[in-house]
Amino acid sequence: MTKSLRQSLAATVILLLTIASARADSPATQPIEPKQFMRFQDDGDRGRSLQTAVVSYRNDSGQTVRLVAAIHIAEREYYEQLNADFASDDAVLYELVKPKDSPLPEPGAEAPASDNPISAVQHLMKEVLNLSFQLDVIDYTKPNFVHADLDKETFEKLQQERGETFEELFMKQLMQAFTQPPPEQDAAADPQETINELVAVLTRPDMERQIKLLVARQLNEMEQSGKGLDVLGGTVILGERNKAALKVLADTLAQGKRKISIFYGAAHMPDLAEHLRAMGFTPVSCKWNTAWDLTIRPNEPSAMQKLLSEAMRQFTNPDSHDSN
Repeated sequence: MTKSLRQSLAATVILLLTIASARADSPATQPIEPKQFMRFQDDGDRGRSLQTAVVSYRNDSGQTVRLVAAIHIAEREYYEQLNADFASDDAVLYELVKPKDSPLPEPGAEAPASDNPISAVQHLMKEVLNLSFQLDVIDYTKPNFVHADLDKETFEKLQQERGETFEELFMKQLMQAFTQPPPEQDAAADPQETINELVAVLTRPDMERQIKLLVARQLNEMEQSGKGLDVLGGTVILGERNKAALKVLADTLAQGKRKISIFYGAAHMPDLAEHLRAMGFTPVSCKWNTAWDLTIRPNEPSAMQKLLSEAMRQFTNPDSHDSN
């Protein structure tokens, strides 16, 4: 296995772990402070969605901190709504590992090519699932946006000092999977049924949404299997970056800012929530934003289905068409 392939495989796992926190809580029973900040919501006939949480915390001085969980590839409308929500904040503390002297990304500008395997996987998912990339839509140039992350040089230095690599994180997750195997399924899946389902998904007019539905369900199963994000807790990619965000938060609070948002990936939020409570903040409200609209359109035959059906009909009954 080549190094690039190993990195891509490891990056895929880490990316899924970073965005996978889906849990189908009932709206009637959801807590003010959820255990996970991303969920797969099944509303039956009303549709399905992949959602991220915005949880507000307040201290005795009346300062408010919102944990705005993010998913890095989502519907464009999701990011446009976040842009609108951030407009009223005194400060938006955001994550972005970038070189010290590099300019901020501007909305609408095409993201530069990157050899980072996580970035490569994100862009692949963006194209396959017909979604938008966070850096392409969120406006980081607003005056209330404050960088609250490690720079690229520090990030790589810390990883090198710890001997932390994508491959190492992948192996930790793999070992955890071996030591804590998921419950056995009641019966093995029928291979022919699996093939039929795959063909049906690929030939439906709403193919992109069907694939997104399958991916969202898989993310939900990963989280509920008990093999969540604890592997990343003490790493640079999560733990050290959270420390950087909390340091900037402390400085921002000391400046007297009253309304602050921390805009970070959903995987970072449980740890940040724990630190907020330790700082005297209490959760006061929670709302959910729809990142992926998974509503399924009526299952009408696609053009591909019609072509295949006609080809099979003529193959099995060659006399059914006119001959000249």
